Amino acid sequence: MEKETNAGTRVRYARELNHFTREELAEYAGISTKFLYEIENNHKGMSAHTLLNICKALDVSCDYIMTGGGDYTCDQEVITIIESFDASQIPNVKKILTELLELSKY
Repeated sequence: MEKETNAGTRVRYARELNHFTREELAEYAGISTKFLYEIENNHKGMSAHTLLNICKALDVSCDYIMTGGGDYTCDQEVITIIESFDASQIPNVKKILTELLELSKY
């Protein structure tokens, strides 16, 4: 999916990717379900505090939600996993990731 152009739509997209219901995310973020609905449908904005809570719950950056910049995936987690391999394993990891990327194109 192409990156959306507004914060509310990106919140909804990230919520759906995380398989959260609106009720679950609202609870994690400390807001009402109705308010989350209004955010996701771009009827209302959100405070920095609410933005931070939503981003923590969804494991996305504030930059991604507000601007579409950055990446909504957990980059640091992937980096940490790759760094856990020793140097002799890295060529195989790279080969596997390259194959996975090719397979995902189909």
